[in-house]
Amino acid sequence: MQEQQVETLLRRTVQVHTAEELRRKLERAGGEGRPLRIKFGADPSAPDIHLGHVVALNKLREFQELGHEVIFIIGDFTGMIGDPSGRTRTRPPLTREEVERNARTYREQVFRFLIPEKTRIRFNSEWCDPLNFADVIRLAGRVTVAQMLARDDFSRRYAEGQPISLVEFLYPLIQAYDSVVIEADVEVGGTDQLFNMLLGRELQREMGREPQVVMTLPLLEGIDGVQKMSKSLGNYIAVNDPPDEIFGKCMSVNDELMWRYLDLVLCRSEDELARLRREVDAGNVNPRDVKLDMAEEIVRRIHGEDQARRARENFLRIFSRRQTPESVPEVEVTVISGEAIAVLDLIMSAGLAPSRSEARRLIEQGAVRIDGRRVGDVGEKIVLLAEGVLLKVGKRRFARLVPA
Repeated sequence: MQEQQVETLLRRTVQVHTAEELRRKLERAGGEGRPLRIKFGADPSAPDIHLGHVVALNKLREFQELGHEVIFIIGDFTGMIGDPSGRTRTRPPLTREEVERNARTYREQVFRFLIPEKTRIRFNSEWCDPLNFADVIRLAGRVTVAQMLARDDFSRRYAEGQPISLVEFLYPLIQAYDSVVIEADVEVGGTDQLFNMLLGRELQREMGREPQVVMTLPLLEGIDGVQKMSKSLGNYIAVNDPPDEIFGKCMSVNDELMWRYLDLVLCRSEDELARLRREVDAGNVNPRDVKLDMAEEIVRRIHGEDQARRARENFLRIFSRRQTPESVPEVEVTVISGEAIAVLDLIMSAGLAPSRSEARRLIEQGAVRIDGRRVGDVGEKIVLLAEGVLLKVGKRRFARLVPA
């Protein structure tokens, strides 16, 4: 039974330091009846959890289903430093207000994937805020500059003469200290977090604690199919995106990347993936049909059965039959009778663009239509009659605008 647990937990990992230690910890936990503490940290640099995070949340859920406890650390303290992982320049820190605003959405989002009663959410400001300067110096004294420069992104920037602030050295140190404070047995994270997690392992050993097992997971590529999924790159699928948006973005993924999503996001078995690939390669199954099922299942996991079914129907209606969605939100617009109103203002009134500059860009790209007619001029105005108009922005955003 224990070996089956180990095989389950090692599936979809890149590196484990070490698998033998994981076996020993699992065996001891079973004998003592104490669940392992599984650490996962997320900096609230943006308010959205996306499918890239779901890869790790799936692994955490596996631990929970085996009876273990997840300590989900929101790095509200480290978020004000900024994680330099994989970056070529110093990252501007966030303010306390920005960090707190982004952190507020995390609780509701993670519990769509994790078991609440087996999850403890902690903020690392709990133990970092009370540290005084002498404490920080003593903590820093346990790590050498040579250890820090062993990190790829630091060594590369140092060799290229790029600036590295001392604050950035503190980021992995504080993340490592988190492991000491919560007495982590296992830490889970992406491959870009390997250095930070190994430093936690070393700091635990240095401070007389049992070192954590470090488990790295693949980084999921974004919908561009090239770079890792990231909000800053705009290639992400957010958990808080509307169902139709999630479905449409999933359908935009290229056929080869689709298999990664089926494996890492939906955790399809190796046998099922192999069978589907054979069917597709033989021409018996259209990859578009596999992708439709994938998109529906992803929406189902996040928004439920009804929303997933509706999103699929809407996608087929819009893209296969060139029709409007089954349900289009109606927005009342306050206008003076007979007065023309700018299309730009209509887009903002409907909430179909995050900013006027983005609305302007969409018009310039020909991505805005009024009753099926493409809007070609940023300055165009229309008279909103009693029957209203159907506004379409981009491929998937619709609203029916009527005068208030």
